[in-house]
Amino acid sequence: MLTEDGKHLYVSYDEYHGLIEKLALKIHQSGWEFDTILCLARGGLRPGDILSRIFDKPLAIMSTSSYRAEAGTVQGHLDIGRFIATPKGEIAGRVLLVDDLADSGVTLNAVVKMLKENYQPITELRTAVIWTKGVSTFRADYSVEDLPTNPWIHQPFEGYDNLSPEKLMDKWKL
Repeated sequence: MLTEDGKHLYVSYDEYHGLIEKLALKIHQSGWEFDTILCLARGGLRPGDILSRIFDKPLAIMSTSSYRAEAGTVQGHLDIGRFIATPKGEIAGRVLLVDDLADSGVTLNAVVKMLKENYQPITELRTAVIWTKGVSTFRADYSVEDLPTNPWIHQPFEGYDNLSPEKLMDKWKL
């Protein structure tokens, strides 16, 4: 649900999973065949996992991080992992790069550039995100929702950002 002022988008688990399913349909309807899904951790892990299951394709993982401060709400320096974890040796062929959103576009622009320059076995690279913000300098090949007001997206699993083992101990009385 988008707030009236357009500054916040609250997403339930059902809505989140429905958006991933719509993303899968957009990819399927394009007719494009791909060999591997490469998701960007952390945001792309959940969509990547679900798309991997739907399309029955191997899931590779690349770690990126820029939102670390203030429980993941403040963007800082972008770090891109040096290695890609994949079950099939080196990543190659037609690759679908998945993240949850194109926020500023910094991460996706940098990762696409890095993959094109350093991973010649990738013969074709396309991108998929759930959300694209209006301020983003990156436009994915597949996206479900455009967000012209650039809201902060409150994803359903956000509560875990402020949960510690101690708080869980209190919650479950263990």
